[in-house]
Amino acid sequence: MPTTEVSHPLFARFYTWFSHVLDRQGMIGQRAALVSGLSGRVIEVGAGNGLNFVHYPPSVAGVLAVEPEPRLRAAARQAARDAPARIELVSGLADRLPAADGEFDAAVVSFVLCSLPDPVAGLREIRRVLAPGGRLRFLEHVRAWSTGWARTQDLLDATVWPRLTGGCHTGRDSVTAVEAAGFTVGSLERFVFPGRACSPISFCVRGEARP
Repeated sequence: MPTTEVSHPLFARFYTWFSHVLDRQGMIGQRAALVSGLSGRVIEVGAGNGLNFVHYPPSVAGVLAVEPEPRLRAAARQAARDAPARIELVSGLADRLPAADGEFDAAVVSFVLCSLPDPVAGLREIRRVLAPGGRLRFLEHVRAWSTGWARTQDLLDATVWPRLTGGCHTGRDSVTAVEAAGFTVGSLERFVFPGRACSPISFCVRGEARP
């Protein structure tokens, strides 16, 4: 039977700590905007340690949260206790989601597309489980729009960064991947977090796309 888990124990511990640091620096506002206005059934792919959960509005009937890393999934279970929406946590991979065709009104990904082995395949699978007229919300760090930082990202991605960070790539063009999977991008905000180019993962986008 194919595995539905990936194990990155050191990275899981680092990510749990680092994600809270980012929220204290202001990422919490981006998370709230990411899920604002959603309703119906939602699938969150790569839920991590569940920091988006508390921001889901009461109009969301339920969230299927898919997370393959067991330590992050355990942390997400704790976070689900404070969520205003009902959260169901399951193990699963982005390219083989445990869901039927057209089952969800919306899908959410945050800081996930950078680490998928094949982001377009994962996005096509997300498209499969979205109902007609459904929407994809995404919040991702992406390829820098600064030439110097883009070169730094290329160097890191070709050497040590993915091996140290659970497969993360600093310089992926995730908006292009969303479009290549058959989505049409509507709203899109590009921003540098936390307000200046201080690292290879400071260049971010938040947006919405429809199949």
